[in-house]
Amino acid sequence: MSFIAATERILLAGNGRLAYSLAINLVRGGNKVVLFSQHRAEAERYFGVYRKDFSLGGEEILEHQEIEIVETLPEQVYTKLAIAITEEDVEAKMRMIEALELRLAPDCPIAINSETISLALLQKRSRYADRIFLANWVEPVDSSFFLEIVSNEITNRIHVENFENKARIHWGKDPFVIEGNTGIRTPLMAAMVREALYLVQNGYASPEDIDRTCRNDPGYYLPFAGNLRYMDLMGTNVYGMVMKELNPELSTSTKPDDSFLSMLKNGEVGMRADKGFYEYGQGESERWEKVLRKFSHQIYELIGKYPFNYEQKKTDL
Repeated sequence: MSFIAATERILLAGNGRLAYSLAINLVRGGNKVVLFSQHRAEAERYFGVYRKDFSLGGEEILEHQEIEIVETLPEQVYTKLAIAITEEDVEAKMRMIEALELRLAPDCPIAINSETISLALLQKRSRYADRIFLANWVEPVDSSFFLEIVSNEITNRIHVENFENKARIHWGKDPFVIEGNTGIRTPLMAAMVREALYLVQNGYASPEDIDRTCRNDPGYYLPFAGNLRYMDLMGTNVYGMVMKELNPELSTSTKPDDSFLSMLKNGEVGMRADKGFYEYGQGESERWEKVLRKFSHQIYELIGKYPFNYEQKKTDL
């Protein structure tokens, strides 16, 4: 992967793998990163694993560009950009925005993640509403082209344009901007997950069937074309006929099904609990994470050979 280096100092506030992999992504883009995290040991462990993974070039990347970790925000933070990663809870997001606004210059933009919470709601409770916009990432950030930016009529357009340009030029992203208050990634994913749960609960398919279908069919073409381009390639008339018969049979539930709620109640939240839709033995979670990092870098390189609108970019195929 090649990035055009920047030299800007960025404040990144957040805990967990999404925030840590975003820190790596920013460093790889040449930025100096101050990471505000209450879990220093966890963050250092994550960065340590990355440094030791020679297949990712981690040691070379982070050797001379360290990430500064702070567990307490200083009274004043001198930066031209702040990025926040919080849990999907409106009060948690507002606490983070409030803490940053007390320490940042009034014209410093704040990009915060939000999958379901309205941008307008976050702006309404902030001091300087025009500098707030949404930025949604996927983990591992350092090996993904994805970046969803959400702005509205209140947002300062210059902040959004500068952020989008940084992402494209320095951070190796293929960003898109949604004009509104929420993004589109989560609704698209939620619709597919809702149908998957419906098929499993009603005995049409097993979790293994669902995963094989997703991996071996859309998993092949989505990195190349996306849903709508693929329909153009295959012929939209075919999909029109299929949807006419199929759409009435699809799930229209407005809440998670009982089996999924039961999983959550029982703490079956995935690999970190050794059980989700599958069961995991000792050490399996760590092995899956290592394989995911390796796969993510490999698929990043492959997708990079076929960038969005590659025919206009005169890419050699």
